[in-house]
Amino acid sequence: MCALAARAELPEIALTANGHRLTVEVAYTDETRMQGLMHRRILPENRGMLFVFRDVARHAMWMMNTHIPLSVAFLDERGVIINVEDMKPRTQDTHPAAKPARYALEVNRGWFQKRGIKPGAKIEGLERAPPPR
Repeated sequence: MCALAARAELPEIALTANGHRLTVEVAYTDETRMQGLMHRRILPENRGMLFVFRDVARHAMWMMNTHIPLSVAFLDERGVIINVEDMKPRTQDTHPAAKPARYALEVNRGWFQKRGIKPGAKIEGLERAPPPR
């Protein structure tokens, strides 16, 4: 029950990538970044999670206790996609940013590919995200 309550409290913002709208929950605290999308069984289409990091660094994501196949895009401070990685559920494989990143954007696996969104594309709307804590 506590995990559900914490999930409900995450702020949501709308992002746009190449004209495609996406509604994301924002993980901007240490606790919410660590929890991420763990233990969820579904992620509706055009939904995702934006991770806002305190520092611009070569962050990496992993999928322990995450049941949904995901793709992650690492973004620089301007919202430009650095790289996109596909991740397998319930693994401890790390998926790193190719260069220092400010954000990571997780969506259903294949979301970026289906829409032709590749490294170099800009994600719009990041200014609406709360600052990292």
